[in-house]
Amino acid sequence: MVMHKTGTRAEWLQARLALLEEEKELTRRSDALAERRQELPWVKIDKDYRFETEAGIVPFSALFKGRSQLLVYHFMFGPDYTAGCPSCSAIADGFNGVTVHLENHDVAFTAISRAPLAKLLEFKRRMGWSFDWASSAGSDFNHDFNVVFTLQEQRDGSIEYNYRREPPNPDAQAGKRVQEWELRGGEGPVAQMAATTGTDISTYTRDRPGLSAFVLQDSEIYHSYSSYARGLDGIWGMYQLLDRAPLGRNETGVWWRHHDRYGAGQ
Repeated sequence: MVMHKTGTRAEWLQARLALLEEEKELTRRSDALAERRQELPWVKIDKDYRFETEAGIVPFSALFKGRSQLLVYHFMFGPDYTAGCPSCSAIADGFNGVTVHLENHDVAFTAISRAPLAKLLEFKRRMGWSFDWASSAGSDFNHDFNVVFTLQEQRDGSIEYNYRREPPNPDAQAGKRVQEWELRGGEGPVAQMAATTGTDISTYTRDRPGLSAFVLQDSEIYHSYSSYARGLDGIWGMYQLLDRAPLGRNETGVWWRHHDRYGAGQ
């Protein structure tokens, strides 16, 4: 049993008010960072990306659905996966109730993955999700936005993810660590997650998660922002709540699963 210090209500209130000042400062800092994001220069998209959607093969502009802004979640679901990444899935569990608000504030939203659309839609039905999901199969989109890499890039150390160059992994098939995801105290967490997608470590980690923002202005599309790895914490709803629970994240390894696999023994 974990023992924690106890105190009177007056002692708690004193400590809480001190913490409140720090929380307010964090909020102000977060607001300032949001403004900095919006001040980033826009980069014009020159490629004619095409995506497979439930409406057919469409150009990039169609994903905006009449809005001037688009948020894309780069969902880890490669063509060899049998199920979506469990971490991406846990994040995506929070999308359904949010997208309607975004769409009524001039912001379209879609997930994009490399797997064929039929595979994405089958998993979407299994998860009970309603947000848009497009396949970028056959497109350079994922590679251009640094969320998919080749086996050769894994081996020769030319992967640049989260704005950092990763070290070479000459024997990628046997690799047991991925720097961005190794969890405190965990043993083989990447292997655990790969197994839930029906792949090995090398195949699983060639796809990566991210969030990118785009704007459509005068019939031209511009890229405005991308974030990866721990930069996605802010949209991972369960962690925002756990950070306010008495024991916090309280984790030593991969404990989360696809939401329909809790209690399933897998």
